[in-house]
Amino acid sequence: MAWAGKILRVNLSAGTVTSEPLKMDWARQYLGSRGLASKYLVEEIDPKVDPLSPDNKIIWSTGPLTGTMASTGGRYTVVTKGPLTGAIACSNSGGYWGAELKMAGWDMVIFEGRSEKPVYLYIADDVAELRDASGLWGKSVWVTEETLKTQHQDPLLRVSSIGLAGENQVLFAAVVNDLHRAAGRSGVGAVMGSKNLKAVAVRGTKGVGNIANPKEFMKVTFEKKKILHDNAVTGQGLPTYGTQVLMNVINEMGALPTRNHKDIQFEGAKDISAEAMATPRATDGKKQLVTNQACFGCTIACGRISKIDQGHFTVENKPQYWGASGGLEYEAAWALGAANGVNDLEALQYANVICNEQGMDPISFGATIGAVMELYEMGVLTAEQLGIDAKFGSAQALAHFVDITARGEGFGKEIGQGSRRLCAKYGHPELSMTVKSQEFPAYDSRGIQGMGLTYATSNRGACHLRSYTVASEVLGIPVKTDPLTADGKPELVMAFQDATAAFDAAGICIFTSFAWTLADVQPQVAAACGDEFTLENLNQIGERIWNMERDFNNRAGFTSKDDTLPPRLLNEPAKTGPAKGLVNKLPEMLPKYYEIRGWDSDGQLKPETRSRLGL
Repeated sequence: MAWAGKILRVNLSAGTVTSEPLKMDWARQYLGSRGLASKYLVEEIDPKVDPLSPDNKIIWSTGPLTGTMASTGGRYTVVTKGPLTGAIACSNSGGYWGAELKMAGWDMVIFEGRSEKPVYLYIADDVAELRDASGLWGKSVWVTEETLKTQHQDPLLRVSSIGLAGENQVLFAAVVNDLHRAAGRSGVGAVMGSKNLKAVAVRGTKGVGNIANPKEFMKVTFEKKKILHDNAVTGQGLPTYGTQVLMNVINEMGALPTRNHKDIQFEGAKDISAEAMATPRATDGKKQLVTNQACFGCTIACGRISKIDQGHFTVENKPQYWGASGGLEYEAAWALGAANGVNDLEALQYANVICNEQGMDPISFGATIGAVMELYEMGVLTAEQLGIDAKFGSAQALAHFVDITARGEGFGKEIGQGSRRLCAKYGHPELSMTVKSQEFPAYDSRGIQGMGLTYATSNRGACHLRSYTVASEVLGIPVKTDPLTADGKPELVMAFQDATAAFDAAGICIFTSFAWTLADVQPQVAAACGDEFTLENLNQIGERIWNMERDFNNRAGFTSKDDTLPPRLLNEPAKTGPAKGLVNKLPEMLPKYYEIRGWDSDGQLKPETRSRLGL
């Protein structure tokens, strides 16, 4: 049946760790990972709970395909109520940690309460115990991981931890594993820090058994890996260039948000692109990009490993950053670069490295800096307040801000609250490019209309990974749709949202969806978990997960008024590119979306929708 069938419940207040059986009826309804962990969360906490209080819970969860030979089966999710948004938060990570937890014999770990002192959870197969982390508090993710591996004399120990950002309650703090893979968004790291939980270290030697039909599973996973290999995106584009392959593409089509969304094309895009990363530098003749890297069981290998220029101003006196480390992905390169008008590739890599080292979401951080720079150019913020001249395009300001935000020093404390709170404090809430308080990723919804509806209705605040209509509107996957029209976008967004929820719940990477549809995932889930998982069933599981998350947010106080976009995107037409003259057509799309979702005009689930989905 592919599930381990056991979960760990950790009461941090009492210092207890107990094993309990997985609720298999829930597993069949919600599958695993994002779906199953969210079900546990919504059943166990008050939707109105303060995210940083001991009453909130935080869950690490795998899917039934996690740790198996299914391609990309290394994913895990961290689910909680998010402090950045106040909405349900589910943040997904790759690397090796998720597979390790599954191979130790656990589907999920639920943390509740708050420890009196810093602790970490140590798991070695059936042994699980809380241990003192006082010596790790105040240390980076990198030092934490290295220290725990040394202490336990086990280089194969896998560590999921927070750095200074999580400890300091930066509201977009991340949970980082394997040094530079992250459950990055919505502030899950701040919740971890609020509980005095520094790390979860796991070693699993059992492997993953319980496959319903092993022979069929081996056959079908082999077939599906070939599809990934033969596909132009998953077999060639992503391995060669990573997600950064999109930088020039999105810029040329006029959908690259620039200088806090004032513009939608960046004149410096080519300087911070995948091609730039792979081009020898004028300074030392070396490329920034060293190699690509894969997560557990992944046949795509989109990860980047990079080396910064040792003579660059950011690191010339910091040799600890001279080695190879996690490189820029598209979203980070955009947020640290175009969003601020910065085209210094080495400065972007430095900021990215600090975000990895101290556990910080580079999307929310970079987008917040875009708002800070606009406020500075307007004269609302001063160099005295910020500690630096912070005009758009300043690589020096970017490097300064990432350091003080990670450490929680000076104006960094305000940056760490995210752009919505910062802009509201200084009298310009309209300059926060957020939905439900979460900063936008790297696609301007005037140039890609479907992404506007995606952002507005996303259950975890502005997000591209909940409905990547870019696949259809830009890349023509699975069908090509016109990015400049609202026609058909409600149906497209709903289809992507439901399918993505099912991919996430299975425990595989959403990047497989560039080559796979749910019809490719279904036979893998059925062979692993049982024949009841038909295509119709998987589709409904995705829809059930989406509506469950929505219902939690409604009960937390969110209404249809929160399904909106900043005034800039609704009222200020794009200045250049194919979308010139266009605003986002959300008012045209949203009522139709509610209708096909089975929600009322206020965005609440209708009784018949609840009944059909068993909610």
